[in-house]
Amino acid sequence: MGDFDRSSKWLIQHHGDSLLRLAGVENVVAWRPLQAELVQPGQLPDGLLEVEIAGAPEPVLFVLELATYPEQRLREQLLRDMLLVFLDRRVLPEALALVLHPKGTLRIEEAFSVGSPGGFSELTVRWRIVELWTLPADELLATGDPGLAPWAPLARYNGPPEPLFRECRRVIDAGAAGQERLDLLAVTQVLSRLRYNDPQLLAILGGGQTMIESPLIQEIFGEAIAEEAARTEARVRRQMKAASILRFLDYRFGPVPQDVREAVQAVQEDHRLDALWDCSERCANLEQFRTGLSA
Repeated sequence: MGDFDRSSKWLIQHHGDSLLRLAGVENVVAWRPLQAELVQPGQLPDGLLEVEIAGAPEPVLFVLELATYPEQRLREQLLRDMLLVFLDRRVLPEALALVLHPKGTLRIEEAFSVGSPGGFSELTVRWRIVELWTLPADELLATGDPGLAPWAPLARYNGPPEPLFRECRRVIDAGAAGQERLDLLAVTQVLSRLRYNDPQLLAILGGGQTMIESPLIQEIFGEAIAEEAARTEARVRRQMKAASILRFLDYRFGPVPQDVREAVQAVQEDHRLDALWDCSERCANLEQFRTGLSA
């Protein structure tokens, strides 16, 4: 998961009502993020909100998807989310997708139909797509909502960027405090890099010091460091397995040819290395091992 995704999902969890305002949802009385326990983690929507709206007799469910760029797979994600929520809650949710930055001329339509192979059945769904770059940045910041400030650098803005960044900073400083303020400033920097990767502009939002102090960014990069450590550990483990196989072959048959060494060292799958270890024990000579290596 990229930093843009993590930052956007944090905004759903902490400022979901602000994101709904981007889509024109008004009169929100209260809201809360729900644990999206739908089928399995690989099929979870980016966000699931339960929202009380003035005048509505029951809370309304919103499923949210966030896309860095417009991609055709977003249609399938939204369809999947809507059907999963319907099966789990027996109510069709409101579906919303926020696309952060344009890429080429691709646009995601707000209706989608899928038919059965035999033509007996057809399913048509609608949702709301918010293209962030089409919304006026000035209007987002004029609300004074600190939860909207991180989106403003990606919204429509044609002037010099420095005043925009200063206004983002002012809105966040005025509307948030403590850890929330640090996290909002850090998230705004992360999202801003999609359009403005200028250290001088990011310094207006606190620059590197804010990134260091933000608990959210520590969590994001802490997980990234842990994932990289796990990948490194797995790579070292595979290298050790390959080295053990080659030493054992050296012991049994003498010096192993260079092409065999390189082929063993190139194996990246643990199960294949385990099979090659078994082969190194059973083979009668290096030619039999070559056969097992190429299998």
